[in-house]
Amino acid sequence: MNAMPNSADPVTRRHFVEQVARAALGVTLLPYLSSAAEPTTPKPGSLPGFGKAKNVIWLQMIGGMSHIDTLDPKTGDSKGARDPIQTKADYQLGGYLPTLARDHADKLAIIRSMSSKTGVHASGQYLMRTGYEQRGTIKHPVLGAWAQELLGKSSKTLPSSVCINRGPEHGNGFFSAAYSPLPIHDPDAGLQYSTFAASADVMSRRLALLNKIDSPFRSKFQDTNLKAYTDFYDDTLKLLSSDDLNAFKLTEEKDAEREKYGLNKFGQGCMLARRLVEHGVRFIEVTQGGWDMHNDIDDGMEENGTIIDTAISALLSDLKERGLLASTLIVLCSEFGRGPTINSRSGRDHHPKVFSTLLAGGPVRGGTIYGASDKAGESVADKQTSIQDFHSTIGHAMGMDVNQVVMSPSNRPFTVGDKGQVIPEVLA
Repeated sequence: MNAMPNSADPVTRRHFVEQVARAALGVTLLPYLSSAAEPTTPKPGSLPGFGKAKNVIWLQMIGGMSHIDTLDPKTGDSKGARDPIQTKADYQLGGYLPTLARDHADKLAIIRSMSSKTGVHASGQYLMRTGYEQRGTIKHPVLGAWAQELLGKSSKTLPSSVCINRGPEHGNGFFSAAYSPLPIHDPDAGLQYSTFAASADVMSRRLALLNKIDSPFRSKFQDTNLKAYTDFYDDTLKLLSSDDLNAFKLTEEKDAEREKYGLNKFGQGCMLARRLVEHGVRFIEVTQGGWDMHNDIDDGMEENGTIIDTAISALLSDLKERGLLASTLIVLCSEFGRGPTINSRSGRDHHPKVFSTLLAGGPVRGGTIYGASDKAGESVADKQTSIQDFHSTIGHAMGMDVNQVVMSPSNRPFTVGDKGQVIPEVLA
């Protein structure tokens, strides 16, 4: 049988199926194939908030943060151990977030109608970081890599993306290796191995010799990944000889300032993120684990709630004082939420059906609650929001055309947020 319909371009395949439909069904055009039936996509600048987030600090909670005990508190049978806190912005936050509730509620936009079908940690984290479901055949880029592809580098010397408290396993995806985030496993240690063992002149000569040795191989085998490693050497030399290297040194901060964030990896990671924003790094992720609270959730929330309440409050205050909050978007998210029922071990189990995320700063419309869960926090009650919508909204705020199609090396089309819809209600 002729394989033409499978190998033809999309227009030819569409024409072929239309002909089959006309003959077999008596219709002239299938609705899902009609260009007239496709939803219109607004131009990037026609929606609010476009390009106002020059920097993003992405706060990734690992383990499934309970929405019911943090961003979407309840008062019924599913209520946690602490009572909700009423804020001046006319909504409630969980009882473990007193400083955010008291001082920063007017800066926050909370999406209470997030929903996912993924209830497994690893694949849920992948989906939340990339906006795509995990596949064995391809790796998808995170938003920092998308921004470097569509907007260019954010600094002449510093990397455009940094991830703190984790490795770069979710990073450049199918883009160049040069788009991978720089990992900082311990914010106190900063950028390890960042001092010259030799003088800058000696290092330059060594790299020049290395390039000379490699050049015949590179000229014979033209490959983007090989070029990425060459660019990496050049960028490394620029960074190591630049004053911007001081951005990674928390030792330059006063003890009182460091204590304000909390003397733990997440708190110090948030302070490091603020320093990197000041030096022009576009996208910084800070990770906090410990949210997989199947047991004794009140004890877990007491510890983790205090950590994030302290650190995020300090981060928002510092960015505001430095005039950076209006151009820096803060994102707080987790791979899913936790269920409304307290289990036999005094904990809550995985619950991707509905959960919450938080946005602050940048173009965010402060004091906003978007969507809702039901009375128990079990299901979406209003304005269901996908992780793809969440990504598209953040990408739009960063100034990316989220409808622009980029082809992967395997010649497959991809967009920021996998065709999600921007949520204009949370942007200004």
